[in-house]
Amino acid sequence: MTLAFGIVLWLLGKYAWKPIMKSLHEREDSIDKALHQADQARKEMEDLKISNEELLKEAKEERDGIMKQAREIKDKLIEDARVKANVEAGRIVESAKESIENEKMAAMVDLKNQIAELSIEIAEKLLEHELSDKKRQKDYVEQLIKEAKLN
Repeated sequence: MTLAFGIVLWLLGKYAWKPIMKSLHEREDSIDKALHQADQARKEMEDLKISNEELLKEAKEERDGIMKQAREIKDKLIEDARVKANVEAGRIVESAKESIENEKMAAMVDLKNQIAELSIEIAEKLLEHELSDKKRQKDYVEQLIKEAKLN
């Protein structure tokens, strides 16, 4: 039995031990490679995470910049509209003042014309009444001639 065990052991050592050891070494190498690849994948994942965080930070900064520009544009548009409205209001007020002044002048001219017409009518009636007889007419003409020479 010992002889049979020794022969089996010698046969195994001669023919089976090398392939078994070779497969164990290959298995060990593949496990090492798998662990190494896992470490590389973990490192790449960390790098991607850092890269994603940087991209996210840049995107937030860009978003904040765009929002700031949008607020500035909004404020500028509002300011421009306010200035334009003030200019337009000033123009309307100025136009209204000119219109009022023109109507005031027209009313004064019309009033002066009416006063002149009334004055002429009153003067005509007074002259008619004063100059109703010939003697008064002659005295009035002489008075006007004297006044004309004095001036």
